[in-house]
Amino acid sequence: MSSPKARRSVVTGIGVIAPNGVSTEAFWKATTEGICVLDRVTREGCEHLPLKVAGEVRDFEPSDLIEERYLVQTDRFTHFAMAAANLALDDARLGRADYNDSPFAVGVVTAAGSGGGEFGQRELQRLWGQGSRHVGPYQSIAWFYAASTGQISIRGGFKGPCGVVASDEAGGLDALAHACRTIARGTDAVVVGAAEAPLAPYSVVCQLGYDDLSKVDEPDRAYRPFTSGACGFVPAEGGAMLVVEEAAAAVRRGAPVRALLSGHAATFTGASLWEESRDGLAHAIRGALEEARCEPEEIDVVFADALGVPSADRAEALALVDTLGRHAARVPVTAPKTGTGRAYCGAPVLDIAAAVLAMENGVVPPTPNVVDVCHDIDVVTGRARPAELRTALVLSRGLMGSNAAMVLRHGPTPPS
Repeated sequence: MSSPKARRSVVTGIGVIAPNGVSTEAFWKATTEGICVLDRVTREGCEHLPLKVAGEVRDFEPSDLIEERYLVQTDRFTHFAMAAANLALDDARLGRADYNDSPFAVGVVTAAGSGGGEFGQRELQRLWGQGSRHVGPYQSIAWFYAASTGQISIRGGFKGPCGVVASDEAGGLDALAHACRTIARGTDAVVVGAAEAPLAPYSVVCQLGYDDLSKVDEPDRAYRPFTSGACGFVPAEGGAMLVVEEAAAAVRRGAPVRALLSGHAATFTGASLWEESRDGLAHAIRGALEEARCEPEEIDVVFADALGVPSADRAEALALVDTLGRHAARVPVTAPKTGTGRAYCGAPVLDIAAAVLAMENGVVPPTPNVVDVCHDIDVVTGRARPAELRTALVLSRGLMGSNAAMVLRHGPTPPS
């Protein structure tokens, strides 16, 4: 990411497609109310599998937001990303008239952990059941990790730098950092974020290899991080897209400056080595604070990774103590994802969206289903907590060993 003296990146638009809301407004209302939407898996072909509880995106009709010619070429994860991108662009008031004369000034970056599993499974079933002539021409692109980046770019006419972060969950934050570096190098705006659709049968079977996946069949007990009843995580669909712009460019066009992405760092500590993630996450937090020129006591809220595995939860709590010192016991910590599930790369981007909204509204959303916290951190439970929030820290870890931290400052932030 860029230094404070260089071109700075600000959030001007947010678009959310999540299990608890298919718009930013619906998502935020449910998040602040602490509503849990985890429920029994209903996706066709998943009924007999050991995964019983997930966060499904319901009441989502992609044809309401996306043209048919794009829908037939793409998987559900790209439908989510394209719909969220629409919402983010509308929120930022960034239309074609703003970049018709300079389409190379806008780029696209997404993160993806698994690609288009549902589309790929359907086409493979046709291959083995009916023969190669029955496989659609879009199989070669719809499953690909970069499909969302490509389709958003094509549909929007964005010709600036584009990319994809193919990673585990922490890749959602890394994609935002990639966008910030792109802006630091001269691009004016980047449509950035992540959305996942991991609940097709083939995708679920792949996830069953994760020891940390919760197999509990009671929705209110399946995902309870930082408690004595922690038994793993619950997967989810959906995600969020943001419009991130260079601060001065945003101000020139009168865009709403909502937050500054001021610091990021990432580390790697190995797959499922949760005890070691303490040092790796702490190193990422220190790096993000240093880049943001932020003192530990300036952090007003922490959006936790909250894996729901006892050793991982303990490592995260200790990483906060290691980096924030005494402030770690006082700063409010929240994990709204316990009410929706973890949408892999989409999860930390949803946390970024929630952090921006929390700072704007002066309230820390609660952590659904969590009551008996057994770590020395101040997890917000029960109901939302009013607070003056100027700076937020968002944390993420992936099952394959990535750790990332990002510091956000409340907007509006004038250009340097």
